[in-house]
Amino acid sequence: MSSHLSHNLILETALSVDGITDYIKELLEEDANLTQVWVYGEVSSASPHSKGLFFTLQDSNGTTSIRCVVWGNLVKELVQMPKKGEQVLVLGSLTLYRQRGEYQLRVFQALPAGEGLQALRYQQLRNRLQAEGLFDRQRKRSLPPHPQTIAVVTSPQAAAWGDIQKTLQQRYPGVQVLLSPAIVQGEQAPDSIVAAIARVEKDSRAQVIILGRGGGSVEDLACFNDERVVRAIAFSSIPIVTGIGHERDESLADLAADFAAHTPTAAAEKVVPRLDDLIIEHQERVLHLRKVINRQVEREESRVLLLKNRLRRLRIDRFVEEKGRSLSWLQQRLIQVTNQQFEAANQRCELLQHKLASLDPKSVLQRGYAVVRNQAGGIVKSDQDLQIGEELLIQLGKGKVKVEVREVLEDLEPQRRRGRRGSQRSK
Repeated sequence: MSSHLSHNLILETALSVDGITDYIKELLEEDANLTQVWVYGEVSSASPHSKGLFFTLQDSNGTTSIRCVVWGNLVKELVQMPKKGEQVLVLGSLTLYRQRGEYQLRVFQALPAGEGLQALRYQQLRNRLQAEGLFDRQRKRSLPPHPQTIAVVTSPQAAAWGDIQKTLQQRYPGVQVLLSPAIVQGEQAPDSIVAAIARVEKDSRAQVIILGRGGGSVEDLACFNDERVVRAIAFSSIPIVTGIGHERDESLADLAADFAAHTPTAAAEKVVPRLDDLIIEHQERVLHLRKVINRQVEREESRVLLLKNRLRRLRIDRFVEEKGRSLSWLQQRLIQVTNQQFEAANQRCELLQHKLASLDPKSVLQRGYAVVRNQAGGIVKSDQDLQIGEELLIQLGKGKVKVEVREVLEDLEPQRRRGRRGSQRSK
């Protein structure tokens, strides 16, 4: 009896498969920590399906795995398509597959993990900076052909610094080399490189900058893919040549530089010409100049010879003779006209001399007239201007006489004229 009751009690409290499945599903899908979770692992299998994509992630040791599903159009939104053997980082939520009682990860996004993630970040940064135009050819500036001062941004302990110095001195002796020291590896490297470039710009002596570092691992060269370094290179007021790593290496700094060399030594070779090459170029220019001058002299000599032949054909003697006769006639005509003008001018001068002589006061005085002046030097024109006892100066034809007025005589000429007019009226 008691056994029968216990069995009934157990049946009343037991859960069905459907019930416990619903319970577990509710626990998984309503847990806030599991509705949006990042999971990384290696893709052990992948099966495309008409409804989406099914794949399995497993741990690196291969002992644990989880089924994943990407539904519908979300497959096209994945940054990294899961492929067998690749490391991926997925974002999704945990759900329960009721038919088999298995939990699975419903995936919204998949990214490359490990080296793949670094490559993705590199590509995203490269695309963004390229969209801004920082790598455009139009931004690249030509390097000075004969720089007098070159700045080098690198570590003073690096082998690259010694290689650059040696190459510059061998190729272009006398060039001034300035070191702007920088850390070129590690977390502090980006800020250190940016500061070193800024020091060179503030100093303003250098005409070109070499940013150099020897080879190394991807991690060692990571600072040259830093956005801060790339922008400092792109916006530098001085042209920058990079010589980073080995020939197989390419960084974002290389893309932003005005010129990217494969090695520090190659960068040094790019910024200065080789002295021997300059000497050869100079000699070639001298030879070219001599050839040009010789050709010009030959052309001018040919031109002079041509002109000589033309002069001979013009019978220059006859031409000179005709011009001589013409000049002789013009000379005679000029003398004749000049004589006529001179004679006419002479006659006019004589006439003017006669007129001047007749108007000259001295000539009047020579005929017996005199000029009477008062003490003030004024000419006396009427007896009414005179006073008894006044001294006068009389200027004669020859000499002067000073006199004193004793008496002013009455002028009888006006009375005579009045008498004649009266007698005429009486008649």
